[in-house]
Amino acid sequence: MPEHPVPSRRGLLLGTAAVSTALLTGCTSNEPSGKKDRSENPDDRNAPAADTPGKAVTIGFAGPQADHGWLNAINDNARSRAKKYPDVTLEITEGSNDTAAQIGQIQTLINKKVDVLVVLPADGKALTRTGLEAMRAGIPVVNLDRIFDSPQAYRCWIGGDNYGMGLNAGRYIGEQLKDKPRAKVIELAGLDSLELTRQRTQGFDDALKNYPNITKVARQAAEFTVESGQARMAQLLQAEADFDALWNHDDDQGVGALRAIAQDGRKDFLMVGGAGARSAMDAIKADNSVLKATVLYPPTMAASAIDIARAVAQGKGIGGLSELEIPASITLYSAVVTKDNVDQYLPTGFN
Repeated sequence: MPEHPVPSRRGLLLGTAAVSTALLTGCTSNEPSGKKDRSENPDDRNAPAADTPGKAVTIGFAGPQADHGWLNAINDNARSRAKKYPDVTLEITEGSNDTAAQIGQIQTLINKKVDVLVVLPADGKALTRTGLEAMRAGIPVVNLDRIFDSPQAYRCWIGGDNYGMGLNAGRYIGEQLKDKPRAKVIELAGLDSLELTRQRTQGFDDALKNYPNITKVARQAAEFTVESGQARMAQLLQAEADFDALWNHDDDQGVGALRAIAQDGRKDFLMVGGAGARSAMDAIKADNSVLKATVLYPPTMAASAIDIARAVAQGKGIGGLSELEIPASITLYSAVVTKDNVDQYLPTGFN
């Protein structure tokens, strides 16, 4: 799963995931300001800017192994976006969770002299030197989500907001329970060895500070898998007989959590998920389970990274901003998807 620093310390906040995608897809637009805003047409919201093709660009894309629904969606978004540009050739690696293997894959792309690199590192710290190598070779790097240790290792960073996920999950739960005396919540976290998990928990805890009637009574870490979600949720249900809300960090492990909840016959609390899987959105739309919302960590960031890479290579900026240059850092917003707005976000749901 993705990992990066708390966005309040770096990044340009762009609004909801859909709005941020619409803005970034305008990064190569040269249309006069008087023309109709493309984002008004929902069918065009996730399409690249329909400008005249620029110079031919070869983009190298290197990500970790797609062993998780979100990571697989990252690869799919990058491929589909690149295909929409007649002036873009995408050189994509197989992906690896082995740091040495990914370094080798990126060095191969550097040796091929691609015009720009998009890199979602398996380990940002470990791959910083490779990002520096590419930048020194004159190849701009778009650092996707898991951030390098040095800003000199990338031209632009774009990624999600882990702290914001927790913050918005906590705010949503807080608003649902604000009038309930002595309300209790529990948390099904991800891998505690990852900084992103700690950021999500910190955001959640900070949000709950604004609701003195709510107490977090239990927290259990899982492993971002269906099996771990089911096992850890079963443990939480056994330990906590009475609570009002659950925040689950990840929709993949949430599939297992929902299984455990159904097996226990529990319907007396609300659940909020995380990331934005299609299965979670379908459940929210059906409104036939405890799952009432999910907080986005949009994999559409990979499509936006392709937009940015193309714009950087062609010397263009982002439509809607006065600056001529692409920003150094872009943080996407963690929107809360509920039954009221799920139709808007369904196209971004990943399997």
